[in-house]
Amino acid sequence: MRRKWGLEALSYEPGQPGGHVPVMLDRVLELLAPALSGPEPVAVDANLGLGGHAEALLAAHPSLHLIGIDRDPTAIERSTARLAPYADRITLVRAVSDELADVLRDAGRPRVDAALFDLGVSSPQLDEAERGFAYSYDAPLDMRMDREQELTAERVVNTYPAADLIRILRDYGEERFASRVANLIVKERAKDPITSTKRLADLVRAAIPAATRRTGGNPAKRTFQALRIEVNGELSALELALPAALDALALGGRVVVLAYHSLEDRLTKQVLVARTRDTGPPGLPIPLEAHQPRFRLLTRGAELPDDEEVARNPRAASARLRAAERIREG
Repeated sequence: MRRKWGLEALSYEPGQPGGHVPVMLDRVLELLAPALSGPEPVAVDANLGLGGHAEALLAAHPSLHLIGIDRDPTAIERSTARLAPYADRITLVRAVSDELADVLRDAGRPRVDAALFDLGVSSPQLDEAERGFAYSYDAPLDMRMDREQELTAERVVNTYPAADLIRILRDYGEERFASRVANLIVKERAKDPITSTKRLADLVRAAIPAATRRTGGNPAKRTFQALRIEVNGELSALELALPAALDALALGGRVVVLAYHSLEDRLTKQVLVARTRDTGPPGLPIPLEAHQPRFRLLTRGAELPDDEEVARNPRAASARLRAAERIREG
């Protein structure tokens, strides 16, 4: 259920967002600026998080109205406080990004000039141990972005059949040893339910061959990514949300997507390439207007953060940025 949050309904401890560094901020601002040069531009931030990108966009464009979407009530709470100086120019909605079209319609802004997707897990979700996203803390096995939903990582780990666990680890975590990890999980949960991040991380480590454990970072990384994607339906949400954002863009409107693993980036690439392709029959002497691409790519492949940004903000290291612009009405 979508909920609008008013400033009066929220509590907040000052300074909490201070350490938040928006990823590739300068490039995001540069790419979206031409689309926001009109008299009353509208932008949608489909993954609001702590509002770092949103704050910079509002500061750079004094007439901008920004619609921010996030499923995590903590993110809505903190970004609302952060964006309080722009309260008359924001509409923040607690919702999943795949509800983007409904959110825009309900806000009376079915057409927008810019859309931003900053995908993946946010810094507070990683840093707050009790959320259960990180293998570096011993915490309850949770991983819910919306803590009111029923499905948790603990439930997935302890109730899904081995075949489903294998599929999730292989498809969402790109884990080479998905069968070994899943089978050990099933064996161990029969003795005692797996309820903590530490126990799960230890099981994954035990399942991965020793030679592989010595390279590529923490061996639990891929399993935790896979479970997080499953619990929050992240890829299925993006499959709906990104096309909806493209459909909502006005002529000259732009979209920027920041992805943090290959699955997100691959899906983003597929959606954008499909929208920038001529769909007419090959070999026609004159291109058919109805089949001409409605969008053009603004980036050549996926852009990466520079070394300076990665040194300043290590979590930017895995970021991949893609962007497109609407050049024809549909």
